[in-house]
Amino acid sequence: MTTMTKPAAKPGCPHFSSGPCAKRPGWSLKALDGAFLGRSHRAKDGKARLKLAIDKTKTLLGLPAGFHCAVVPASDTGAYEMAMWAMLGARGVEALAWESFGAGWVTDITRQLKLKDARVTVAEYGHLPDLAKVDFTRDVLFTANGTTSGVRIPNYDWIPADRAGLTFVDATSAAFAQPVDWSKVDVFTFSWQKVLGGEAAHGMLILSPRAVARLEAHTPAWPMPKIFRMTKSGKFMKEIFEGETINTPSMLALEDYLDALKWAESIGGAKALAARADANARTLNDWVDRTAWIENLAAVSATRSNTSVCLKFVDPVVTKLSLDAQATFAKAIASLLDKEGVANDIAFYRDAPPGLRIWTGSTVEAADVAALLPWLYWAFAIEKAKIA
Repeated sequence: MTTMTKPAAKPGCPHFSSGPCAKRPGWSLKALDGAFLGRSHRAKDGKARLKLAIDKTKTLLGLPAGFHCAVVPASDTGAYEMAMWAMLGARGVEALAWESFGAGWVTDITRQLKLKDARVTVAEYGHLPDLAKVDFTRDVLFTANGTTSGVRIPNYDWIPADRAGLTFVDATSAAFAQPVDWSKVDVFTFSWQKVLGGEAAHGMLILSPRAVARLEAHTPAWPMPKIFRMTKSGKFMKEIFEGETINTPSMLALEDYLDALKWAESIGGAKALAARADANARTLNDWVDRTAWIENLAAVSATRSNTSVCLKFVDPVVTKLSLDAQATFAKAIASLLDKEGVANDIAFYRDAPPGLRIWTGSTVEAADVAALLPWLYWAFAIEKAKIA
């Protein structure tokens, strides 16, 4: 078979989107039959369902004693915004950015909160900044796994346990997929629709005891929207972290998250989830290593994401094109594979370098990643023939 010959076998599930990502294997709407619907989420049974999601999350992630976890509005973005608005301003801030969402937090601290003592450390797509130079006398903000760049932190060893500032970890595509050293984390956020394939609009906010102490000791200089408030009369509102959500959550989406957590427990928990993601990413990256026309955007193998794998074209015929033309080329490949029912939503993120972005998280089956690879060859050959 030549690369121009259309492959016969297709992935069983074409859902390779980087968010929302694929539902867990075997999922159907019947998984939501037990949803607590048509009732107040503040009713005893409603709060119990929310508390169950919180407790299962804490257990699966292995949170240490004294850490708090809450269901909050507006996905990972809402969770991270809550933490920034409520806690920043007590000391200097260092924001690390190496992809779109990290850059978004930089915008917030410089243009919205307008922090006077803010240091911004930026790296190009595909690279991390020099982590050894981070100043932990400051509060430090970073994205654990760059969904739009495919670059992740290799570990948490670069963070001192005796730091003076707090660490704010945007982990929305890293939670349940990459190990976490909780002694190095003060704020940790993620969303249901990423690694576990839940439904959107809800985020999870995890706080260390040091973060709680900051909340109680620090009064922000700016007005605090009600939706961001986590203290009352200077005291931590613990009830938010026990199932009394700030506003009305979707109990249908909650049931879907509970189903995902149940599945995660059934396959062996967080380690098993990470192992599935590692295997999927390895299958894709092994193919990349033996394919001449494409490379991983992440320049260093130790920093390559195991969930959101971002790829760039290195074929001379493609790289001689303008960036706009390269973007058109990448989108054409993604569109062709979408039309064939092989892969949905695998074009690069709009702010990232032109290429492909393929989700390999734990809800994706390894056989589907393997089945996708011949189609990538085929689509590339078809579209290259149009420009060669």
